[in-house]
Amino acid sequence: MDSIDTELATRIRNDIIHGVYAEGTRLSEANLCEAHNVSRTPVRLALRILEREGIIVRGEGRGYRIQSPTISDILQAVQVRGHLESLAARLASLSPHKHDHLPDMAQAISTMNELISLGRLDEPTINRMQAANEVFHTSILEACGNDYVGFTCRQISHLPMLAAGSMVFDRAVLDTPEQLERGLFRLRLGNAQHQVIYDAIANGDPVRAEGMMSEHSHTMLEYIETFEKRDKRLTVSDLVSYSAANPDLPKI
Repeated sequence: MDSIDTELATRIRNDIIHGVYAEGTRLSEANLCEAHNVSRTPVRLALRILEREGIIVRGEGRGYRIQSPTISDILQAVQVRGHLESLAARLASLSPHKHDHLPDMAQAISTMNELISLGRLDEPTINRMQAANEVFHTSILEACGNDYVGFTCRQISHLPMLAAGSMVFDRAVLDTPEQLERGLFRLRLGNAQHQVIYDAIANGDPVRAEGMMSEHSHTMLEYIETFEKRDKRLTVSDLVSYSAANPDLPKI
């Protein structure tokens, strides 16, 4: 289980991302203690966690002020994660320990295909898809044999759409049968890319593994940019609603 300060940091972070606090607002330890019914020690530790993440910054004198992540921040972070996952796929294809992780990757691909074949995108199905996607991507990070790749990914995983295996779902996808089919087509394409990445890793082809993972990762950037162009008032909170990542989802 997470420590009290880690759980508290998660709560405060979610409030910041969802706009509970205005940009530049000063965070009061006393107010946070009262709001979350905790002592000052976990509040101080939680604030230090958030400072390291760059979500808050030290103000003049004592205390912190809000520095909410922006759409630009998330686009940049997704780009970084894409490069890291591409490197991980390359290293995994060369790793002597990759066979320990291939069964989990194969099961994730199979589970995703089964879910797509259901032809629906209700909340339970989306949650199971995200869980399978998380297993696939996490397995590659674990198989790559470079602890710093996974470590660096975790440093930005608190941002919307940056958790391992995050998926993007258009909220309008269920409006018409045509839109639903487009959503399912995109999922089939993404899982086909998973299969190519899996085959490249299993066959020890680092160039193919890295190249396909790069293409696969770029899809999320394209979707965020699509949503941004659709509504110039797009907020970080909107991106949370587009994403199906949830650290509390059950693993397959």
